[in-house]
Amino acid sequence: MARKNLDPSSSPRALLGAELRVARERAGMSQAELGERLFVSGTFIGQLEAGTRRMHLEYAKQIDEILGTDGFFARNCVAAAESKYPDHFAEAAEAEARATAIREYAPLTIPGLLQTEAYARAVCRAYQPTAPERVIDELVTNRLDRAALLAEPTTPLLWCVFGEAVLRCEVGGPGVMAEALKHITALIRAHRIIVQVIPFRAGAHAAMGGSLQLLASDDGPTLAYVQGNGTGQLFDDPATVSRHSLTYDLLTASALSPAQSLALIESVVEGYEREAAA
Repeated sequence: MARKNLDPSSSPRALLGAELRVARERAGMSQAELGERLFVSGTFIGQLEAGTRRMHLEYAKQIDEILGTDGFFARNCVAAAESKYPDHFAEAAEAEARATAIREYAPLTIPGLLQTEAYARAVCRAYQPTAPERVIDELVTNRLDRAALLAEPTTPLLWCVFGEAVLRCEVGGPGVMAEALKHITALIRAHRIIVQVIPFRAGAHAAMGGSLQLLASDDGPTLAYVQGNGTGQLFDDPATVSRHSLTYDLLTASALSPAQSLALIESVVEGYEREAAA
């Protein structure tokens, strides 16, 4: 019997996962068996069925072929994957929202979770200098919406390591920088986040190539997200994640202590405030 397309207004990813479970069980296959056919783990299949992982089109097409579902999953995975974030970041944003612990290294800009509106607007405008204002407004809104997870008093744990360039690069000017860094120091003093700074004098360190985010959750393995300019890749392979975890540990060893980092950030704020008042 032909299957109807899913209603995209009804949690499409969860519905698609439920349909996958039904189709797999109807075919008499375990999660591990289906995973073997797709060259992924049974855990990966379980995450698809639970709706905690996005089903990409290439997997959907293979699933249709293996389970004989007449193109159902290929037709519906696009609706299930809809996101307000860019394609390279969409899955990482979803993992971020589910995370119980986030460890992040930022070499040049304040991480999105910690940006103020003025800072986020300056960054988005720099990335897209000719975009209409409505596009910039939407980008800024989406970025600030991510920070809602910090409204919880303790979860997720957010531990950030900044390169000193994050403090020194005048995004939006001294007034914007003073506001942005004071927002961070307020969160530190409220014991909501942990921040360390790698000073310029530390020299070479383990993550000279770009930013890194490690995302731990209760419903899946720790993930590593590595991002470049307009690109990003999310890893769940244990060996790869372990390598990136070691990188993060090395970064914390190269950085100032949290107390020394707070003192440095507050001294930089004072400089920006004097500059803004001049």
